[in-house]
Amino acid sequence: MSLQIGQKAPDFTLFNTEKNKVSLADFKGKNVVLLFFPLAFSGVCTSEMCNMRDNMSIYNSLDAEIIGISIDSLFVLNKFKAENNLEFTLLSDFNKTTASAYDCLIETFVFDMHGVSKRSVFVVDKEGNLQHIEILESAGDLPNFTAIQECLKKLN
Repeated sequence: MSLQIGQKAPDFTLFNTEKNKVSLADFKGKNVVLLFFPLAFSGVCTSEMCNMRDNMSIYNSLDAEIIGISIDSLFVLNKFKAENNLEFTLLSDFNKTTASAYDCLIETFVFDMHGVSKRSVFVVDKEGNLQHIEILESAGDLPNFTAIQECLKKLN
């Protein structure tokens, strides 16, 4: 069953790059943009995360917390975050439980890799409900950043 706009976002607890557990519930009362991305250091994923970094003033003005999630280990994500000067939270979904809960796991990716996140965006409102869902079938595509920002404007 796929997720629908208006329903409660599945909660999760994952490790961040500082080796701390972070839950979606920790952000209650805030708008959250969840960005699932296939793999750190790949070209399109780096472009996506750097686009978010370069537009943090927009997301800050829209009172939004940005959270990037991938199946990479927290150690890889820590290096990725440092090398790209990312100032937002990155979480390791190494066990693929969160991507599965959000129905955005690719069975087979390039080079016969199994269980990689589809590039996906979920906007969660202050009450924890889904307000925007974009799951891309092609890992080479970037999300619609304008649509994300428009959704956040409506929530404020």
